Amino acid sequence: MKIDRLVLGDFQTNSYIVRVGETATDCLIVDTGLDDRELVSFVTDRGLAPTAVVLTHAHIDHIMGLDALRQAFPGIKVYVHKLDAGLLTDAQANLSALTGIPFTTQPAEVLLEDGDLVEEAGVTLRVLHTPGHTPGGICLYWEQEGVLFAGDTLFADGVGRTDFPGGDSGQLIESIRTQLLGLPDETAVYPGHAMRTTIGRERAHNPFLA
Repeated sequence: MKIDRLVLGDFQTNSYIVRVGETATDCLIVDTGLDDRELVSFVTDRGLAPTAVVLTHAHIDHIMGLDALRQAFPGIKVYVHKLDAGLLTDAQANLSALTGIPFTTQPAEVLLEDGDLVEEAGVTLRVLHTPGHTPGGICLYWEQEGVLFAGDTLFADGVGRTDFPGGDSGQLIESIRTQLLGLPDETAVYPGHAMRTTIGRERAHNPFLA
């Protein structure tokens, strides 16, 4: 397993480049951040070949790099949950209009639902639908490696914001309790912002889950 983390853009969004091992060149990308130049440069400088981008949700700070990736790597596939699919083509819904730089992009190639498997670059991720931050928010569970890409659902000592359109605080907490807290304690949680944590730590110490 090899997971590289880039912290991109003004919102300090985590973008993850995921491979089965250090010597593998095929990779998938989880979220893109705002700074597409750094992401594309990181991948091309290392001779990596991204086959897919999987979006944990479709707010602007997680999707801004899609156009640059599609241009640099023709044929790359974009995955998003079906309930967030419309955000890619709606600058109001993806919040980019609020930044003063409206952004839209082409629709995703693959629409996801709860329980689906994303199988790319030798990596298998199970989709856990965790609405609350957005209606189509998801986490991605790499069971073989004990890894969870949590997007803006769960953070170290925190949870995702729910004051944006489509947010629901009660739904978010229920999503975390039903979909995430049953995972093994040692599951490594790679969130959409800030540092890594574990399921066990958040179950025991996260004040939002008390």
